[in-house]
Amino acid sequence: MVYGMFKALAGTLSICVIFSGAFLRAECSIDTIIVNGQVEHAPRKGIVKVQLIYPNDKMGESGDVTVEDGSFRIPILFFTQSRAPFLNRSIPPEKCARKPKTIVVSLIANDQEYDRVSLDMTKDFKEIELSTYALRSEILPHGPQGTTPTR
Repeated sequence: MVYGMFKALAGTLSICVIFSGAFLRAECSIDTIIVNGQVEHAPRKGIVKVQLIYPNDKMGESGDVTVEDGSFRIPILFFTQSRAPFLNRSIPPEKCARKPKTIVVSLIANDQEYDRVSLDMTKDFKEIELSTYALRSEILPHGPQGTTPTR
């Protein structure tokens, strides 16, 4: 009895998996923004936080990374779909042009913000590969004066 129920359940799940792939479509890509730079006077246990901001000041994806040897590199993934799908179709159709307008980079240590840089997506970034954007040049956030860079 238990074996029969298990077999029926496995068969049902297999059919669901097979047919779900036929109806799912990934129309919009997931893009990546890479932010990198050198920190002058890096504080101990310094963290660089990156926040994506979309038009109308809508907060988006974010991430952070610990400063190592005075430098950092952080990729942030973001979904380009601007409308949520409704029952596998959008009404109106989904758009795949969602991109952040501003990227805010902050240097933080011990709950204190030492520096903040606002970057413009169109001016400060370039597409280096399909769906991947990188800074045109490294940024240089500043830590507190008189500290020794972490090594």
